[in-house]
Amino acid sequence: MRLKKMFLPTLKESPADAEVASHRLMVRAGMIRRVAAGVYSLLPLGLRVVRNVERIVREEMTRAGAQEVTMPFVLPAELWKESGRWEVYGKEMLRFRDRHDREFCLAPTHEEAITDMVRGEVRSYRELPVNLYQIQTKFRDEIRPRFGLMRAREFIMKDAYSFHATEESAEEEYRNMYETYSRIFERCGLEFRAVEAETGPIGGSFSHEFMVLADTGEDAVASCTGCGYAANIERAEIGGRPRGSTRVVTEPGKIEKVSTPGMKSVEEVSGFLKVRPSALIKTLIYTTESGVIAALVRGDCELNESKLKRVLGTATLVLADEETVKQATGAPVGFAGPVGLKIPVYADRGVKDITSGVTGANEADAHLVNVVPGRDFDATYADLRVVREGDPCPRCAAAFEIRRGIEVGHIFKLGTKYSEAMGATFLDEKGVERPLIMGCYGIGIGRTAAAAIEQNHDDYGIIWPAPLSPFHCHMVPVNVNDRETLEVSERLYSELVEQGCEVLYDDRDERAGVKFKDADLIGIPVRITISSRTIAQGSVEVKERSSGEVRLVRIEDVARDIRGLFDKGKN
Repeated sequence: MRLKKMFLPTLKESPADAEVASHRLMVRAGMIRRVAAGVYSLLPLGLRVVRNVERIVREEMTRAGAQEVTMPFVLPAELWKESGRWEVYGKEMLRFRDRHDREFCLAPTHEEAITDMVRGEVRSYRELPVNLYQIQTKFRDEIRPRFGLMRAREFIMKDAYSFHATEESAEEEYRNMYETYSRIFERCGLEFRAVEAETGPIGGSFSHEFMVLADTGEDAVASCTGCGYAANIERAEIGGRPRGSTRVVTEPGKIEKVSTPGMKSVEEVSGFLKVRPSALIKTLIYTTESGVIAALVRGDCELNESKLKRVLGTATLVLADEETVKQATGAPVGFAGPVGLKIPVYADRGVKDITSGVTGANEADAHLVNVVPGRDFDATYADLRVVREGDPCPRCAAAFEIRRGIEVGHIFKLGTKYSEAMGATFLDEKGVERPLIMGCYGIGIGRTAAAAIEQNHDDYGIIWPAPLSPFHCHMVPVNVNDRETLEVSERLYSELVEQGCEVLYDDRDERAGVKFKDADLIGIPVRITISSRTIAQGSVEVKERSSGEVRLVRIEDVARDIRGLFDKGKN
């Protein structure tokens, strides 16, 4: 592609609203342009990258046995009402009425649509399993769209849905998709982790997120330094005692009440009583659909509400308001404690190690000291805290490290959540009607491209992994007005194209410095610089964007050299 003919409007300055590298660089490199909040146009350079991601995804999904379909972007409310999600999905779903006053939405996801498609066609176990996928636009009305393609309202997603007659078949396909996703992100040239995750509004029994590791990632990932276990912070299990646990077996003192006027927070109470925060037993009061409960965690730890919901088996978990707290404990917020409570008490395992604790006294401006779990109160114990750096892995006891990650893929084992609600059934070997067992597997296409930039950039611009790069090489004649330079450039351009290389040929009559800055900004893996100085030596300059390595390559060897670099870089 000759740059003079390409629609490639690069910018010197970053957009004012860009908060992360991928947003800033995709705008500056002429890849995207904002249409509305969270809604972007893809320009030619950006579309080339997105198409590369799509190509890798299609190849691996086909290899895995999935078949491509396309479903509508506009969906009728009736399907969502069948599944029960029309009212509960929330404001992220953009709803509207057509001219006949019928309700529709812009699809935020397609579980209902695919279930409707399959229930109308599949009748027997002999037609199962089947895995159908699409690469389609989605719309989620994010309350705060930001970070360019990382958190847009309109985005491109690959979503796949599998249907099965048995749990064994569903689990086999889950493993198949896990391996497929691992190959996809490996082929994209990305450093990633597959982590155990919460299922969220999609539902299902378990799931894994695929996280591209980057310092700017919104999500925290706990990764074991000794084995392959990894999970997001919401899901990560913890083995043994929490980091910083200092259990000392001593004769417990007698429980006493002390005055703590106006002292509510862990910092205030521990400072006032001159004890470590780890000696405090923090008591939180929650409401659930089954009633009010208390949750305990060590003062220097944070309660993990996702874990607590799983232990309780509840869908609703909300911090109690002031009136509810007063009714349950007899005290204002900040002075609750487990001693004498008449509601169910759940505690993190780390609380059990406290031998002389401090808790609220269930009355205003007072706390209890020398509190001993098991002696002074009873609780149901479980892993309820948020994992921290250095906490032990539940599988091998090695220490966790915490890294930031960008979610680019998510796989779910849905079970019969949608098939039961929507009457999607099949006849088994005995002729008995049963609900289809489902799986769901998504990849953010544009987000993968943006995540690649977050992981691969420097102060000058993007550094594309070879498989995602919009072009294989960037050819820069220093002076197109020099006859010999132009002749060599034109000849090399033809040879490279004939070799199957995709070349961005900067044939503009611009200063060399301008061209080099644009080349670094765009980030194509290899730059070929052609100048009268190197031509006099029978060579051109080849520079690798990632390493900065510069080599002189003989003119007659350039096409073979570049092709070799590209073949080495792709998977």
